[in-house]
This record gives sequence, C-alpha cells and structure tokens, in this order.
Amino acid sequence: MSLFHAVLWLDHHEARLLQFDAEHVELERIREHSHHTKQHGSNVRSEHEFYADVCDRMAGIAEVLVTGSHTAQADFKHYLAKHRPALKTQVAGYETVNKPSDNQLVALARSFFVKHDRMNGVPTPS
Repeated sequence: MSLFHAVLWLDHHEARLLQFDAEHVELERIREHSHHTKQHGSNVRSEHEFYADVCDRMAGIAEVLVTGSHTAQADFKHYLAKHRPALKTQVAGYETVNKPSDNQLVALARSFFVKHDRMNGVPTPS
C-alpha cells in the first residue's frame, strides 16, 4: 500500500518509518549495518549504508517528516544533500524529539501535516 505521508524517526543505529493516512499506519524498522573492522572510516561506511537503506525505503513517499535527535537529523540531512539530493524534496520538515512511541510519532506527524498542508493550500482529508 502506498500512503501519502510518513514520519521517520532515526538515530545513528536504527530508524522507524511510519507511513499513514486517515485510517492506516504501516511501520518499517531499519537497523544499522554492523561492520566490525579496524579499517579507518568503517563507521562512516556503516552510517552511509544505513542512511542509504533509509532512503531506499522512502522511495515513493510524497512527504516525510524527519524526527529524532538534532545530531541524527543533521547527519541525515547532510547525507541527503551529498548523496541523494533528489530525495530532499520529499522531506517536508524536521522535528527534534527524543524516542517517542509509534503512536506519539503518528500523532505528531498528523498534527504537523495538517499545518503543513494548509500552508501549502492542500485540502486536509476528513
């Protein structure tokens, strides 16, 4: 099922992508790739693989609210700008939050998108 809005919560080790509409919510969990090597930069490669996986899962979603710690959001934003600039247009906004439950994330995102859509002149489904 392809849903119009989604909220992404992420830190540097895992992500939750929740797609939703007025009646449905779909959850995907994404975990970091662990490579235990002594090679310089292996953590950077792991983070890039993780963010690439997150970006792949965002494909086809029209608007995504990105949430999480300020640091994780900044790193993800930097990754998008450098490696996936086409996906930047899908990001509707960024919100700094701790580690909310799935229900709290969806409630936050629904509230955000009501305001976001009204500001952009998009009618809100009832």
